[in-house]
Amino acid sequence: MTAAARGLVFADVVVRYPRAAEAAVRGVRFAAAPGRLTALVGPNGSGKSSTVRALLGRAPLVAGRITADGDDVAGLAPRERARRVAVVPQRESPAFPIAVREFVALGRFAWDERAEATRIAIEAALARADAAALADRDTESLSGGEWQRVRVARALAQGAPTVVLDEPTAFLDVAHEMAVFELLRALADDGRTVLVVSHQLNLVARFADHVVLLHRGEVAAQGPPAAVMDGPTLERVYDWPLVVSRDPAVGAPTLVPLRVPGRRPG
Repeated sequence: MTAAARGLVFADVVVRYPRAAEAAVRGVRFAAAPGRLTALVGPNGSGKSSTVRALLGRAPLVAGRITADGDDVAGLAPRERARRVAVVPQRESPAFPIAVREFVALGRFAWDERAEATRIAIEAALARADAAALADRDTESLSGGEWQRVRVARALAQGAPTVVLDEPTAFLDVAHEMAVFELLRALADDGRTVLVVSHQLNLVARFADHVVLLHRGEVAAQGPPAAVMDGPTLERVYDWPLVVSRDPAVGAPTLVPLRVPGRRPG
């Protein structure tokens, strides 16, 4: 397999929902490679979550192709897809409360293994997501931030070479936001393919290797953070005045939105 075929490849992806006047995603093309943290960013409604749902088979892919390590995901059986790609979706809720450890264990459903191997995988995932102290609680008792960490733990327990996360830092405080991105960085450095959808542009600029900026369902720019976080480009996409400066601590681009009293996004 060539290096270009490994990881996730989105080739001219078009997503259109039934009865929608326009496609939610139009000709999106990018690759998320192993050993690299790829971030998918853009304003609300730009097509980020629809792109992830197309990967899961939960949004209608009317054109284009998505491959995982060279294989079209549309042709993979659910169990094989789960062995290839672990996903933390933006929204989900168990039908009834269950123990956190049991919820994380759902990540192992695709694997046939002895109970001890499952237990080890679950405990390791809980520890790595900083959720070990939550293991004996039930999901209904969790705060928003605790719930996010447990969902990340389930994805890690899945043991897939590719991890996709849709807004994994929602509801998290500053410390846990940083911890999640440090974890994603470590997973990429371990050789996994990591694709994260995020509104946190400043964290993306510090941690990502490759950034894909979506605007109205299309790729507006992609490349290293320093290339994508261009002031005029971001102002046009986000429809808000801003300044892009340089973080003096780490040298990464930093987005600073400007105050415009009374103005609303167009």
